Amino acid sequence: MAVEDPPAPAPPPRQSEAGAGGRRTDKHGRRLEVYNEVLARLRSGSAAAAPAEISPAFEDALWAHFHRLPARYALDVNAERADDVVTHQRLLEEARDPERRPALSVRVVQISRIIDGDMGDSLDPDDMEMVATNNHLPSQLLHPPPAFGSSSNLEALGLEASEGDDVRSTNDTDHSVHLISRPMHEITFATVDKPKLLSQLTCLLAELGLDIQEAHAFSTIDGYSLDVFVVTGWHLGSTEQLQEKLLQKFHKIERCVQAQACPVSSTSSPSSQGQGGESMPSTSVEIPTDGADVWEIDLKLLKFGNKVASGSNGDLYRGSYCSQDVAIKVVVPERISADMYRDFAQEVYIMRKVRHRNVVQFIGACTRQPNLYIVTDFMSGGSVYDYLHKKNSSFKLPEILRVATDISKGMNYLHQNNIIHRDLKTANLLMDGNKVVKVADFGVARVKDQSGVMTAETGTYRWMAPEVIEHKPYDHKADVFSFAIVLWELLTGKIPYEYLTPLQAAIGVVQKGIRPTIPKDTHPKLVELLQKCWHRDPAERPDFSEILEILQRLSKEVGTDSEGRHKTKTGFLSALKRSH
Repeated sequence: MAVEDPPAPAPPPRQSEAGAGGRRTDKHGRRLEVYNEVLARLRSGSAAAAPAEISPAFEDALWAHFHRLPARYALDVNAERADDVVTHQRLLEEARDPERRPALSVRVVQISRIIDGDMGDSLDPDDMEMVATNNHLPSQLLHPPPAFGSSSNLEALGLEASEGDDVRSTNDTDHSVHLISRPMHEITFATVDKPKLLSQLTCLLAELGLDIQEAHAFSTIDGYSLDVFVVTGWHLGSTEQLQEKLLQKFHKIERCVQAQACPVSSTSSPSSQGQGGESMPSTSVEIPTDGADVWEIDLKLLKFGNKVASGSNGDLYRGSYCSQDVAIKVVVPERISADMYRDFAQEVYIMRKVRHRNVVQFIGACTRQPNLYIVTDFMSGGSVYDYLHKKNSSFKLPEILRVATDISKGMNYLHQNNIIHRDLKTANLLMDGNKVVKVADFGVARVKDQSGVMTAETGTYRWMAPEVIEHKPYDHKADVFSFAIVLWELLTGKIPYEYLTPLQAAIGVVQKGIRPTIPKDTHPKLVELLQKCWHRDPAERPDFSEILEILQRLSKEVGTDSEGRHKTKTGFLSALKRSH
C-alpha cells in the first residue's frame, strides 16, 4: 500500500523565540509546550534516546512527528518521558518500510493503582503481596511508567460506574486507601492505517491471553497508525518472546485477511478468488438469489443529486430512481478491499429480503464493477445521531418512547428473521419526514448460523456489547445491549462515554463493568429496563418482544393524563415521575 508523505508542517518556534508569555491552553499551544519540554529534556541529556547532537534538522523532524499526529497525542503523552516520544517517532519511521511492518516495541512498565482497603478479596495474589509491602508508592519504581500515564481516565471513570466498580471515592484521611505499584507490559504498534486494524490488534492480544488495561490509538495525517496497549497476562522477564509471538500472530492474521475469499457465515454470498489465494473482485458481485427478487438497478434510470455524507467505506448521495426520492450508497473503487467487498455483498443479500415499516426500504443495487451502489428510500429526517448531537435537538415525552418502540419493532422483525444487526447505534437509525425511525446500514449485519452464535468483533465500541469486545461467541442479545446504550442516549442527549476515547470506553466496559450513568430522576421502570438490557450476562437481557411490551405499557402510563390529553408540553423526566 503506497502512502504519501505528509505535507511539511510550518517550522516550530525555537525555544529562544517562544517567549515567556504564559502557558497556552489551546490544542496548538499544548502541542508546542510538549514539544519544547521534550526537546529540553533531550538537550539536558536526561533521556537515553537523545542523539549526540540536537541539530535544527532533528528539531524539525521532532516537530513534524507532533504535527503528523492528532493534537490529542500531545495532550495524552507523558512529556517527562522524552525517550518514549523518540521511540514513537522511530517506530513510525520504521513503518514506512514494508519489510519492517509492523514496527513494534515491547517493554515492562510500572503503573500505580489506588484501591480501597476493603477490596482485598478482589485482588490477585501479586497485588495482595504488593499491598502488604507497599502502603504507599515507592520513591523509585523498578520499571518506567507508561508513555501515557497510568489509567487515570479509567480510575476516575470507576467513580461513576453503575456496577462492577473496583475503585471507590476516598480522601487523604482515609487510612483504608492503598497505593500499589504493579508491573505490566506496554506494547506499541506502528503500521499502515486501515479499516478494522484496531479490531485485529485487540483480537491478537486476546488470542495471546493478554488483558488490555489501557489503550491509546492515533492515526497520522499521512496514513499510518500508532497504537499503544498496556496489558497484563504475560510473565515478566520475557519481553523478547512476547515480541516474537506478537509478530507471528500479526503476520498470520495479515495472511488470513489477504487470503480470505469467503464471508464468515455460510449464508453469506461468495466472492471470487484470484491468483495467489488473494480475494479479488470479479466483474460483478455474486449475490445468492432464489429468483424471487429483481434488484439490479438500471443505471439509465438512476439520477445522482448532492452528496450528503462521506465515510471510510464510501459516499452517500441523494438522488432519484424512476422518479422516486432515493439514497444512493456508493462504494468508492479506490477504497475497496476484500472486507468491504464482502460487506457490500452481505448488505445486498440481507436488505433485499427485509420488508418492515421500521427498517429502511431497499430499492435495488448495482453490483457490476466498477459501479457498486445500494439504493434505498431517502430518509429526509436524517439520523437520530445528527438530530441529537449536531442539531442539538431533543425528543419530548411521548417521542422518546415512540422512537424506542420504533427501534424495537424493527429489531424484533430482524431477529425473528435470524438477522443480527451487529452495529446498532443512533448513526444507523434514520428518520423519515414524519419522524418514523427506521433501522439502517446492514454492512456488517449477518444471518445467524445454525449454532445460534457468532464470532469475530464488529460494530462500534461505544455501543458494543462486552462479549463482542472480548471476541467471545455472541448472539442476538448483543443487539439488545447496543439498544440499551441507544435508549440512554435518547434519555440524556449525550454521547456515550464522551470523556473517553472509543477504545478506552471499550476497555472500561470489559475490565471495570462500567455503564453510562443513568440520571437520578429517571423513571424506575426505564432504569430497570436499561439495567436488564445492558446486563453483563447476555442470557439476562430481554428479547425485543419483551422490550416492546415494556415500552408499550409505559407509553400508555405516561402518554395521556386522566382526561386523555397527550402531555406534549411536559418535560420527559418530570412527566415520568408524576405518572408513576
